[in-house]
Amino acid sequence: MRKINIGIIGFGTVGSGVVKILRDKKSFLAEKTGIEICIKKICDKDLTSKRNVSIDKKLLTKSALEVINDPQIDIIVELMGGVHPAKEFIIEALKKGKNIITANKALLAQDGSELFALAADRGKSIYFESAVGAGIPIIKSLRESLAANSFSSIYGIVNGTSNFILSRMSQESCNFTDALNEAKKLGFAESDPTLDIKGIDSAHKLILLTYLAFGKMVSLKDVHIEGISQILPADIVYAKELGFEIKLLAIAKKEGDGLEMRVHPTFIPKTHLLSSVSGIFNAIYAESDLAGDLLFYGPGAGQMAAASGVVSDLIDLTQDIKAGLFRPTMNIVADKSIKRLCSIDDYKSRYYIRFMANDKPGVLAKISGILAKYGISIASVTQKERSRSHVVPIVMVIHEAEEKDLCSALNTIDRLDTIKEKSVAIRIEEV
Repeated sequence: MRKINIGIIGFGTVGSGVVKILRDKKSFLAEKTGIEICIKKICDKDLTSKRNVSIDKKLLTKSALEVINDPQIDIIVELMGGVHPAKEFIIEALKKGKNIITANKALLAQDGSELFALAADRGKSIYFESAVGAGIPIIKSLRESLAANSFSSIYGIVNGTSNFILSRMSQESCNFTDALNEAKKLGFAESDPTLDIKGIDSAHKLILLTYLAFGKMVSLKDVHIEGISQILPADIVYAKELGFEIKLLAIAKKEGDGLEMRVHPTFIPKTHLLSSVSGIFNAIYAESDLAGDLLFYGPGAGQMAAASGVVSDLIDLTQDIKAGLFRPTMNIVADKSIKRLCSIDDYKSRYYIRFMANDKPGVLAKISGILAKYGISIASVTQKERSRSHVVPIVMVIHEAEEKDLCSALNTIDRLDTIKEKSVAIRIEEV
């Protein structure tokens, strides 16, 4: 039986999960693939913390270069996260003739083009199934199973932390802070959840999905990003009253010859499949010309879900090595109908808007007048009962308007003496 040696850099939650799968299912995987996957070395800066798997201490090292320079290792599995020094380790490993498996979405979103080009030049592959959706097989599906398809849009709930927070706010009527603290307590949120709640993690994943679906590798600065910290329980209640759920969506969408790329809280109709995706679950909804509308769904976080995706890559890559095949990661055909990246200023949508205003005569008239000045038409308006502070929420749904016009109108409205908080506008997506 063919034996293929791997080295793992990063022995944290996912890394230990990969080791556990390879140990517990060693015979199963060998019988299924005809290949014995052998762990040759494991690198981590912390070799003392307890893991949920026991290993021979002789395999452990604190030196990544010891793993990279080992001539008997065929594949490097990078699971340390972060851009540096992970990038440098991968570059060095490619130069040493190693194939790469990584779950590092931030690195690939920032420097994927460079790394993919180097891998192709060296005749090596970079596989990254767990970089988006953990164990959901979305990368392989877009790259291979749906290779004959052209896509018109991708909608993704791709951050489990944010989705858990919004789900708890919806189900338990708790506020953002309480939901975030619960996510931390349960291990669904990092001690510093900034990348998750500000939408940056979702944007990293959107860049990779866009690369595979549309053949465009864009920069983070090209993605419009908004987080969820401004969402109040009241917004979720109002959304339900209007027939919607609020989700943090990562969206790549063709509009004419342009491509929209945006991450933001979104009103989704309750009738749509994405509206029922709750907790730490992720879902990617793809609209294609041949296969039609597709939904990929599953746990978007968790040790074994992410480790499952890594092992899937290991199986594919070891089969390639066994057969003497090379599949370059850069072998993606660009959608030639896309000529430009759309500016968020030109985006058109219906919007939900919440104003917090003093309960005084004429306030609603002033708001309506300013909106009208910018050509914005109101579809519905509701003024809720006032609180003890005499501040009332005014909830509006407006007809389709351009983003730049709405922003200008809201900036003017927020300067009114009667407006007590920054207005909140949430896009309504007719998925």
